[in-house]
Amino acid sequence: VQLQASGGGLVQPGGSLRLSCTASGRVARMTWYRQLPGKEREAVAVIPSGGNTQYADFVKGRFTVSRDNAKNTVYLQMNSLKPEDTGIYICSAISNWKTYWGQGTLVTVSS
Repeated sequence: VQLQASGGGLVQPGGSLRLSCTASGRVARMTWYRQLPGKEREAVAVIPSGGNTQYADFVKGRFTVSRDNAKNTVYLQMNSLKPEDTGIYICSAISNWKTYWGQGTLVTVSS
């Protein structure tokens, strides 16, 4: 399974971006991670193939994860972005008990 992420870019504080990650085949749980400069990778949002989504505390109320199973795509709608959200956002997916990783997309929040 290959994962292709897109949608990153430069946005001003308070702005919004929508990230997409498309898998080349059917996948189960999909997760958005991020790696901020000088920090460890951290989970941002998780969406199972069916069931409740989960969010890291630092994005609750600002980010929304969703998926379109027909398109094998997961989205991350990011609102009220802050400079500290700047980093590489990476999608991950589980398929047949294996974990796959995308290449990441850069999000820069700056005025």
